[in-house]
Amino acid sequence: MALPALDSPKWQSSVAAFALGAKSALSSILALVLFGTFIGVGAFAHDTGFTLGWALTSTVLIWAGPAQIILISTSHAGATLLESALAVTISAIRLLPMVVSVLPMLRTPKTKIRQLILPSHFVAVTVWVESFRLLPHVPRERRIAFVNGLGTGLASLSCVATILGYGLAANLPPLLAAAILALTPLTFLLSTARNAHKLVDKLALALGLALYPLVQLMHTGVDIMISGVTAGTIAYGVNRLWRRV
Repeated sequence: MALPALDSPKWQSSVAAFALGAKSALSSILALVLFGTFIGVGAFAHDTGFTLGWALTSTVLIWAGPAQIILISTSHAGATLLESALAVTISAIRLLPMVVSVLPMLRTPKTKIRQLILPSHFVAVTVWVESFRLLPHVPRERRIAFVNGLGTGLASLSCVATILGYGLAANLPPLLAAAILALTPLTFLLSTARNAHKLVDKLALALGLALYPLVQLMHTGVDIMISGVTAGTIAYGVNRLWRRV
């Protein structure tokens, strides 16, 4: 979906910006991937004895497929509420750098902290990727409303997919459910590569892909985070050095 020009009358109100964000969410190719992912989440919730109500609650409040899988699987395995919450929290730490990178794109000198709470909740991988692609085409004073619309659209779609997956669970083969979940990281990788325009972005992505198999041999349990932080740090250092030369 092509967004209106920055000086278009369509950006005159926050309600219009919210609506454009919701439309952008539903017209994105990532929306289809997210829909498939949450069909898998809904099916997994059904197979492990989670009620539909709890599955939907986790979609709305956690808003991250991998973290929901962790919650459902640890609860099914007999973990206490505290243990499950700790596991989900540790998983969610990976989203903190994404939130930190998106919020400066939303703020204006008049922005209040409370206005950033909902956008911060919506910044998972999908919203992060789409924010970097779309926000440069959105007037800064309308970006919070736009991201709220984007997140609401994607979250609503995910809730529908969760319900559908829960209902289809009896007829959805486990292998197909796993394959649907596997589509998510692959699509996000390709989307990140598409959005990598600067040399530092491309270098960080290439180094991360190269380091991951080596870091995985260490069996740390946080292989992706270690390889990502290491690759990003090296790429940042190389970029700073290159700019000084």
